[in-house]
Amino acid sequence: MRHKGFGGSLKGWLYLLPALLFLGVFMVYPLIDVFVYSFEEGYNSASQTYFGVGTYNYAYVLRDPYFLQAVKNTFLLVVVTVPLSTGIALLISVGLHSIKPLRNFLQTVYFLPYVTNTLAVGMVFMILFKKTAYSDGLINLLVTRLGGNSVDFIDGPYWAKMFVLCFYTIWVVMPFKILILTSALASVDPVYYRAAQVDGTSKLRTFMRITLPMIAPMIFYLVITGFIGAFKAYSDVVALFGTNLNAAGMNTIVGYVYDMLYGDSGGYPSYASAAAIILFAIVFTITCINLLVSGRRLRR
Repeated sequence: MRHKGFGGSLKGWLYLLPALLFLGVFMVYPLIDVFVYSFEEGYNSASQTYFGVGTYNYAYVLRDPYFLQAVKNTFLLVVVTVPLSTGIALLISVGLHSIKPLRNFLQTVYFLPYVTNTLAVGMVFMILFKKTAYSDGLINLLVTRLGGNSVDFIDGPYWAKMFVLCFYTIWVVMPFKILILTSALASVDPVYYRAAQVDGTSKLRTFMRITLPMIAPMIFYLVITGFIGAFKAYSDVVALFGTNLNAAGMNTIVGYVYDMLYGDSGGYPSYASAAAIILFAIVFTITCINLLVSGRRLRR
């Protein structure tokens, strides 16, 4: 029996071996390599040489105003978009779940933005919000019609650009969250709802006491993946504000890493590696906190 159990365990590890090799070569090794680069001061990628080992790269990055601006932008994006997108998606999913006719059609309509190229959607948003010599844009036209003043959302004040970025991010991530939450709502056993109706429980109390606890794992999953995705934002910002994000004041941490490697200020892989490790530490810490909080809530 022991020999058979060992053989079954070995067979399982053999099945996992290709995936483990893939993860090791393309994820674990690059992470270790970046960690090593982050401590090599003055690393030259052409000659593969450096003149010292220490924490200077981290000190430089943490004092760089462009990096601090990128951290500010990224944290604002995370704090605003993740709760709002999850909450709005939950409300829409509950509405879709309560509609019997055309439910599948409406779910398809809401999912369409998710399969559309993000750069294409970003260009549409830029056209809607950008002021030009010939037009103030559709959004400004609506704002002025309502009695407000037109604002250049793309090249104007910081708050306006951040508003567009958050609006765009919520729009892009909403379809996936709606799909997940509608599936979670459909998996709730209707027996619980019938028991609540027999007891005369209000709809709000039913939602709070039955629906939310039953779909809580999916909500926490969306929150965790939403945090990770928002911290890795870059292509969305480029689609709205172009490639010179430092000049626009709208760079993100991932954008800063890219600029240090390939941008106008590029050629500094050590600084880029230090910034990447800092981003990894931030995402890892927040993910662990979310997992601990969600684990405690789900055990209650």
